[in-house]
Amino acid sequence: MMPEDAYQKAGVDIAAGQRATDLMQDAVRATYGREVLSETGAFGGLFAADALKAMDAPVLVASTDGVGTKTMVAAQMQLWGTIGQDLVNHCVNDILVQGARPLFFLDYVASSKLDPEQIAAVVEGCASACRAVECALLGGETAEMPGVYQRGELDLVGTVIGVVDRANIIDGVSITPGDAVLALPSTGLHTNGYSLARRVLSDFDWAEARDDLNGFSIGEALLTVHRCYLHEINALRQAGIEIRGLAHITGGGVYDNLPRILPDGTGAEIIRETWDVPPIFRLIQKIGEISEREMFHAFNMGLGMLVIVPEAVMPAAEQIESDLRMVGRVVTSDEKVVRLV
Repeated sequence: MMPEDAYQKAGVDIAAGQRATDLMQDAVRATYGREVLSETGAFGGLFAADALKAMDAPVLVASTDGVGTKTMVAAQMQLWGTIGQDLVNHCVNDILVQGARPLFFLDYVASSKLDPEQIAAVVEGCASACRAVECALLGGETAEMPGVYQRGELDLVGTVIGVVDRANIIDGVSITPGDAVLALPSTGLHTNGYSLARRVLSDFDWAEARDDLNGFSIGEALLTVHRCYLHEINALRQAGIEIRGLAHITGGGVYDNLPRILPDGTGAEIIRETWDVPPIFRLIQKIGEISEREMFHAFNMGLGMLVIVPEAVMPAAEQIESDLRMVGRVVTSDEKVVRLV
C-alpha cells in the first residue's frame, strides 16, 4: 500500500492547495453581488441572469487570455500582486471593444509547486480588478503540475463573460473614410511583448532607479498594471458620443489590431508624434537596436485603446476624456492596412 504522503512525494501538495484557497476566499467573496448564488469552492459558479431580462436582445460576449511571460518578470522581481489585475483588465478590454460590460470572470493559476501566499496574492489582484469593474470573480482553478512548469514560476489565464444589447454592439461596420482615430494611452507594455523585452533588458539591474525611465526601475516599468478602459468608454457612450469602432492594442501592435475592426475599402493612417510614447519602449528600442516597424508590431507603443469616431464629434469626445488624443484618420484603401505617417 502506498503511504498517505505518496501524492506529495510525487510533487503535488493537496494541503497547500487548500491553504491557497483559504487565503483568497475573502478577496473573492468581496466581488460577489446578489447575482452570485454559489459559494467559493463549489463545483460550478452560479450566476443569476435576471438582469438580462431588462435588455431587448442580450448577447453574451466571451474572451480568454493570459498575461504571457509577464509572469516571469513577476517571478524575477518577486512581486505577485499586480499580474492578476493585468489579466482581468486585459480580458475586460477585449470584450469592451464590442460594447460589452463584464458579468463574471474565471481564473486559472498553475505552477510546478504551490506557494499558497504567492497564489493568494495573484488571485487577490484578480479580485481587486474585478471589484473595480463590478464583475464577479465567480470561480477558477489552482493547479500544481510538477514537470510541466518551471519551479518558482507560474502560468496565469482568465476567461471573462460579458453582455451587450444587440443594438449596442460595436462592430466597426459604420466606419468610413475621414473618421478620426483617437487614442487612450497605455501605461506601458500592458501584457504583450515581454519575451522580447526580457531578452533585450536581461543584462541590466532591474531594481535600479533610472533617469531614462523617469526615476522608475526597469522592473517597475515592466510590471506597471495593464490599464482598463471600461469607465472611459462608458463615459463617452453615456454622453452620446458615437463610437464606430474600438481596437484594443495587444499582441501584434497597431499593425495587426486596428485592421481587425476596419471594413473593406478602408485603412488607417497613424500620425507620429501625436501622443507620448512611454520611455520603457524607447529604452527597449535603443538597447535592442530594433526598427520602428518591429516596435509597433510587437508593442502597443503607448496606444492602449483606439477609439474611432466621426470627425465632427472629436472635440466633444476629447472634452469628456481629457487624455484622449487624435492620432490618425481612417482613409480609403484597397487593403486593410495601417500606415505610420
